[in-house]
Amino acid sequence: MTSSSSREVIVEADGGSRGNPGPAGYGAVVLDPVTGETLAEAAEYIGVATNNVAEYKGLVAGLKAARSLFPDATVHVRMDSKLVVEQMSGRWKIKHPDMKPLAAEAGRVFPAGRVRYEWIPRERNKHADRLANEAMDAGKRGRQWEPSDSTAALDTAAARNAATLPPAPSGPPGDATAGAARARAALATGAGSTTGAGAAGDPVPGRTGTGSGAWPGTVAHPAAEDDGLFAADEALGAPASGDFEAQAGSAAPAAPGQGWSAGPDMSAPATFVLLRHGETALTPEKRFSGSGGTDPELSAAGLRQAEAVAEALAARGTIQEIVSSPLTRCRQTAGAVAARLGLDVRVEQGLRETDFGAWEGLTFGEVRERHPEDLDAWLASPKAAPTGGGESFATVARRVAATRDRLTAAYAGRTVLLVTHVTPIKTLIRLALGAPPESLFRMELSAASISAVAYYADGNASVRLLNDTSHLR
Repeated sequence: MTSSSSREVIVEADGGSRGNPGPAGYGAVVLDPVTGETLAEAAEYIGVATNNVAEYKGLVAGLKAARSLFPDATVHVRMDSKLVVEQMSGRWKIKHPDMKPLAAEAGRVFPAGRVRYEWIPRERNKHADRLANEAMDAGKRGRQWEPSDSTAALDTAAARNAATLPPAPSGPPGDATAGAARARAALATGAGSTTGAGAAGDPVPGRTGTGSGAWPGTVAHPAAEDDGLFAADEALGAPASGDFEAQAGSAAPAAPGQGWSAGPDMSAPATFVLLRHGETALTPEKRFSGSGGTDPELSAAGLRQAEAVAEALAARGTIQEIVSSPLTRCRQTAGAVAARLGLDVRVEQGLRETDFGAWEGLTFGEVRERHPEDLDAWLASPKAAPTGGGESFATVARRVAATRDRLTAAYAGRTVLLVTHVTPIKTLIRLALGAPPESLFRMELSAASISAVAYYADGNASVRLLNDTSHLR
């Protein structure tokens, strides 16, 4: 091993607050800059605090962990907090009274000349972010984080290893980047040239969405001439309608050895028909209605919508399985469809709606009036949680992605109806498109609407339908 005097280490740190201020925690990891090996981890639930306080405390903990290993080392700090990086680099002034003592403490751990700071995107700070969330989860259970309970290092290492596999990473189904990598790899190795005009943005030429005029599940591979693009609501602050449940012929085969026949797996996909539940009493009033509230039933209008969608799905005849969120409004909607199709309903906890904390039952305007700073933070960052310990969009995305992976593995080649809510459906669409988190606020998703995504074995996803309400007219 090299001596500590010549040793450089990387410190990645993060912090979060579920409420801002709210229940907060931090995470930090010390890494070998050459091998990426985890040398030390630190995390702690710190009670009620702001995001910035938690981030600073994560920085201090990471620096102290590095010093305990190599007192004379040089340190490369990487964080996704622009505020902390700029302040500690001396480019921004520290004005907030809570920040000054924490910044001073961080500055005393190592001499200034041995520490350099770099801002990194949030997706490159997953290890520390995971540790911070583990700490907050432990605090919610009345405990402190324990290293023996952590899976952050294993999960991050697995993601890092997957990212370095040559030349076509498998990736989780539904993440557009994995499929795009396979397409680029096929082009680079001369797998063949495209025949016909694939739509702009297609991850694989000749396999695009069917568009609103075709029903998911009727063909294994959508027609090449359809561009698969759908109009989306462009409202910036909040969705234009619906309750605030997060308002936050087939393609011709190529001849052997030509086109894409030797490239991506074009076998029958797992097709998820995504059905948002029917209206409740809260829906017309556009109130936040998640998994932390009263669990309302369908209204009379919602029951009629459920029957209408059941009739439409029965007429199509393509649904083979039904999976539902555990919340009452979804189970009622799923039950109406199941009764018409003669199928059973499987309940999946991962399909539940976001927990909106103290915002449950309130309108957007009421939240703006009562919790303006929390609402601004929530609209600005997927890591910000609603007031009172609700779920951030980042937390929901992890839950939904894990659920997607389980279901695509269980239902490969089948057409499955997922009866769920606004946030899970928008999240599945967002991940399939590789779109940023802010796209959640730019999709319209009406009560009892149908959307659809097909997931292929090679990691590609095809969005086939979005917010179809033709069966309600």
